Amino acid sequence: MILYIVLAILVTIGLVWLIDKYIPSKLRPVVMIVLWVVIGFLAYNTFMSVYKPIQFNQIKNKRYAQVIKNLIDIRDAQLAHKQVTGQFADNFDNLVSFIDTAQFTITQRRDTSVLDVEMTRRFGGVETFKDEVIIDTLGFVSVKDSLFGDDSRYKTMMNVPAGEEGAKFELKAGFLDQNDIKIPVFEASVKKAVILIDQDKDLVNQENQVVSVEAVNGDAIKVGSMEEVNTNGNWPKTYGSD
Repeated sequence: MILYIVLAILVTIGLVWLIDKYIPSKLRPVVMIVLWVVIGFLAYNTFMSVYKPIQFNQIKNKRYAQVIKNLIDIRDAQLAHKQVTGQFADNFDNLVSFIDTAQFTITQRRDTSVLDVEMTRRFGGVETFKDEVIIDTLGFVSVKDSLFGDDSRYKTMMNVPAGEEGAKFELKAGFLDQNDIKIPVFEASVKKAVILIDQDKDLVNQENQVVSVEAVNGDAIKVGSMEEVNTNGNWPKTYGSD
């Protein structure tokens, strides 16, 4: 595309030279004005064909970084929910309520030896000991304080922070069956088209099809998966921890 525009500009400049040399002087001003307008138009299109993708990438990267911060908060909250309840939350109301009220249990594991009564009896009263692990509960700590401290951003983490106004992340949770064992899984996601709703549609379509280790592949940014046991995000490390 750029090559064609550059060639058109060169051809137009050549025409200007030919007109200046062969066109009658009375017609030259009008023809010259028209041709310089065409040159200006082609030059503008050439510039924009280069500048628009650069501007798009700048906007995209800034918005993706904002979105990923929220997805990391959602992932942290979900992992805490699983640690306490054994499963992931399937909606944001329950997840926020959990953060407001739940507590982590602080425990201490210690090894000890205790009298094995059965073996002692079998050995005619010779004391026999067995090893055991004892888990002591030391106390409790608020999930909210552990994850967010005094920051209340978890109450709005479900809102997509850039792009379409009022958009929210899609949150799913459930179980995968593996060897007759139900394993909890979750996925939080938002379509790229939502984040880039006000951008050039052709560039957004290209972004939806990108495949690269340095880019967010696919048509959505997401963390977790409903198809496999995975709590990572689908973004590269340049955007932060996955």
